[in-house]
Amino acid sequence: MHLKRHDRLLQAVIPSEGTYVAEYCLISLPIVFTLYCLRIDQCRLTQDVKMNLLSKHETRRRLLRGMPDSDMLSNQVAHWFQTPQGEAVFRAEKEAIHTALEKLFGYHILQLGFSEEHSLIDHSPVGHKIIFSPSFRAGSTKAVASNEELPLSSDSVDVVVIHHALDFAANSHRVLREATRVLRPGGHMFIVGFNPYSCWGFWKLFKRKKNIPWRGKFISKGRVSDWLKLLDLHIDSISYGLHFMPVKISKLLSRAESLENFGNKLHSPFGGAYFIHCIKQSMPLTPVLPKWRGLRARPSVMPSTENVRAKIKIH
Repeated sequence: MHLKRHDRLLQAVIPSEGTYVAEYCLISLPIVFTLYCLRIDQCRLTQDVKMNLLSKHETRRRLLRGMPDSDMLSNQVAHWFQTPQGEAVFRAEKEAIHTALEKLFGYHILQLGFSEEHSLIDHSPVGHKIIFSPSFRAGSTKAVASNEELPLSSDSVDVVVIHHALDFAANSHRVLREATRVLRPGGHMFIVGFNPYSCWGFWKLFKRKKNIPWRGKFISKGRVSDWLKLLDLHIDSISYGLHFMPVKISKLLSRAESLENFGNKLHSPFGGAYFIHCIKQSMPLTPVLPKWRGLRARPSVMPSTENVRAKIKIH
């Protein structure tokens, strides 16, 4: 038993394809055990690097909630937008902000989300359109970047569109701060999110939280508005959409467009999604000029010879 355990430890530390030579028995068991512990520590360190060194609290929260990795989550969101229900949602959201985006001009426009295949900024007059892929996918031509750490300089983007990035992000406030950082002063931001005070939010109470879109956070409009005020973003307008029921029946989804038009005419605040349009306020530097005291005007003195008439003598 002692020799068999010795052989297993040695094979774990020194992997080899062939048989060991006879001199391997000279290696003492304490040395083999020490090397084996070092090998375990190396494997743990490599695994921690692959897991992006998540904290204990974050790891516990993900395990309790059953949250998958960001790669799996982005794939699930992209797959849901390809379903009949997801396609109806995407069409309604694109139509809701289409008119507002056509009126904005600039050099760069950025969309943040979890599905780079579904773009809301295709028909924008802004020349350079930027969409990052949240994870690597075979055949994708988009650059890979995290929504919480954008590889863009500060105050460089004219328009930012956040497409449900706050609903499915691990740290929603950090995503909003990063989007505000890259937005230039006076730039426009559109936020598309699920409304918890709607039939979609009520439906979420009876659905499995592991499925899309019910695993989203459904952050309320009031909470997002408070975040925007802290980031010096002025809310210009708020509208609502997704006035149809969150069902998967094809016959009911075919009437989604007519229900959208009816809900928009009523201006109902109970739509399944809200659309917030805000503007980044700029704080100009006003120079402080010194206040000079004006000199007191002296009383004018009339010359004594002014009122004296000159007498001209003619010889």
